[in-house]
Amino acid sequence: MARRKARGRPVNGVLVVNKPTGMTSNDALQQAKRLLFAAKAGHTGALDPLATGVLPLCFGEATKFSQFLLDADKRYRTTYQLGAFSTTGDADGELLDAVSAAGVTREQVWQALQPFIGDILQVPPMYSALKHNGEPLYKLARQGIEIEREARPVTVYSIELLDFRGGEQAQVDLDIHCSKGTYIRSIAEDLGKALGVGAHVVKLHRTQAGAFTEADMLELDDLREERGEQLAEVLDHHLLPVDTPVQELPALTLLEDSAYYFRQGNPVMDPQVYRLGQEGDMVRVFAESGDFLGVGVLDDEGRVAPKRLVVSS
Repeated sequence: MARRKARGRPVNGVLVVNKPTGMTSNDALQQAKRLLFAAKAGHTGALDPLATGVLPLCFGEATKFSQFLLDADKRYRTTYQLGAFSTTGDADGELLDAVSAAGVTREQVWQALQPFIGDILQVPPMYSALKHNGEPLYKLARQGIEIEREARPVTVYSIELLDFRGGEQAQVDLDIHCSKGTYIRSIAEDLGKALGVGAHVVKLHRTQAGAFTEADMLELDDLREERGEQLAEVLDHHLLPVDTPVQELPALTLLEDSAYYFRQGNPVMDPQVYRLGQEGDMVRVFAESGDFLGVGVLDDEGRVAPKRLVVSS
């Protein structure tokens, strides 16, 4: 049987979009992929449909490095509404156990948040993409099935209380800097339990994913307007380099002979290795021409071995 030819053109690089509310991360990815007429693309960690903000999209060879962004720290601005839990942990779900939060004070909120800062164990929500026996939890949740979830270690580096608006449905604005795998909805639910009034997310905006910030974001509507009836290539100038997902790694430039063997998948010696890190550390590897070759791993013999290689166009 003949292999189906990939639809689209070879596009390599990273595009950072502002995911609109009400849209899934995959929908945003597919829209950007169509606009660029790209053959291959992937996102780097889903945002809830209710959420907006920084969503890095990797195209072509950059998809080989998307895991680095999946593993990166994140930062969010969020608004919690006190006085009710939600079936989904946010405003998209059905509200449960509504009570008045009029007695809650700013100081009580601040004190209740303290146990959620640092290295904590967090129980992920049922409405999540985590899988149980190969089935996403959110699909089970939609069937009314509740699965016991094991608490997972995450790190919340900081929580800043930006604003508190008291009342029966008091609202709290927070800035949260956290590790991968942290659920902002779970913090809301745990805060609601600690205060005894319930809480859920009504707004969620990701302000940072790894090295990418709001300053890097593009609007899908703006990209659509810019392209208009023109060819997809008109948008290529927005693409960030393939090595952008790993830009925080040290850079190693190889002589052309070494670069040739590295491209073939062989470890190569280089005197810079001892200055760049220790055994097991990763580096970005470039040829003298400036071409990005991929990510390599240092060993204790002064060599760098390929870990992820870029296919030259």
